[in-house]
Amino acid sequence: MNFDPDKRYQNLPVAVLVGRPNVGKSTLFNRLVHARRTITDPTPGVTRDPVGMDTCIAGKPMRLIDTGGFKLEKAREGAERTLDALVQERTRETLKQADRIILLLEPGELTREDEEFIAFLRPFQDRLLVAVNKTEGGRREQAAWNLLAYGFERIFMISAEHGDHVGDLAEAIIAGLDFSPVLEDEPQARPIGIALLGKPNTGKSTLSNRLTASNASIVSDIPGTTRDVVEGGFVYKNRSFKLLDTAGIRRKTKVRENIEYYSVNRAIKTIVQADLVFLIIDAQEGLSDQDKKIAALAHDHGRGIIMVLNKWDTMPVVKNSVQAVQDRIRFLFGKMEYAPIIPVSAKDGTGVAKLLDTAISLYGQLIRRIDTSLLNRTLERWLAEYPPPIGPQTRFKIKYALQVSDKPVKFVFFVSRPQAVTASYISYLRNKIRKDLGFSQIPITIELRSSQQTKE
Repeated sequence: MNFDPDKRYQNLPVAVLVGRPNVGKSTLFNRLVHARRTITDPTPGVTRDPVGMDTCIAGKPMRLIDTGGFKLEKAREGAERTLDALVQERTRETLKQADRIILLLEPGELTREDEEFIAFLRPFQDRLLVAVNKTEGGRREQAAWNLLAYGFERIFMISAEHGDHVGDLAEAIIAGLDFSPVLEDEPQARPIGIALLGKPNTGKSTLSNRLTASNASIVSDIPGTTRDVVEGGFVYKNRSFKLLDTAGIRRKTKVRENIEYYSVNRAIKTIVQADLVFLIIDAQEGLSDQDKKIAALAHDHGRGIIMVLNKWDTMPVVKNSVQAVQDRIRFLFGKMEYAPIIPVSAKDGTGVAKLLDTAISLYGQLIRRIDTSLLNRTLERWLAEYPPPIGPQTRFKIKYALQVSDKPVKFVFFVSRPQAVTASYISYLRNKIRKDLGFSQIPITIELRSSQQTKE
């Protein structure tokens, strides 16, 4: 079958990469999916959440999952110990769903952690493949062959960085698996892409797990827990969604680790990949300057934006409190007056249905196309209601208009003297488009072009 990554499949075979920290799992993941999907950095423990992606391996559709570096000996105390335990438990859960498990090792003498991990994987022996990384050009292969003493039937000598023998490993991954995934019956096959963005510790991962009915994202009170973009999928009201849970975006002055720098940049890039942005705001803290910057980025890329007031369950019960908070955000951030503001509790699920209903509505606006003849008939009425100025220096004539794109939504107006059109008149046109043509809750771009006939 031909694999289409924009369609949603059931029952894809699952391959999982495992191993201790810093053996090159993320590099191998990126090599197998032919993209820089996960963060690679020499710092051990970069990957924490299992990062999954539907892809093709040796021409066959599969789901590949990169797990966090599995440390059997956890940190002694503090936040790092808590995260180690969470990563370990998430890795265990991921292994249970795997059709293939690829254990990645390094050449040379195994560490005690490697040996304990091999013992831990014994129950999965029928699904296990063993690859020894960093053996480019035959380097240290002799030492790697000693690993056969641990009872492995076959060992793959590879270089994830350079690609040596990765093709052989890929063929072994798909060997004997059932490749008959069923395309889901849904009215619109392409999923609606949603990026969860916001400051650290606002509840993005909790919301992601609730929407996907999974524990794909590790949830912790420790800021910076999520580093990679964690993908998930779900269906609501017969509509397919693809969810991108991102690292919390902090001010540049607070970004101190290289890893976090990559995480933040990866999060910003998800705006381009997504159709909609859920800007997660802590309801108690309210809108911050950093939230404004994130929203402005989404606006500039023409993405639908919903401001999600999370942790609403912690707010005092006061009459008209929702309206009061919404009014305050509108006052502080007038540029985003069009964006819906939805209070939710990711923890208990309150408001999530309304959030998804609003997302479907916004997506409908993002893909709406207006017939050119209808647009220009409507434009005539707008010009009659508010005629352009007639002064010798300020006059202009709008000849016609057309919608040139959706997602992002963009209109072009052909004008006799574009330089004479004031910002207030452009704002008038934008408001009319929103009100009369059904684009009330999304960003709209208006471009003025000089008409060929300039004589009035």
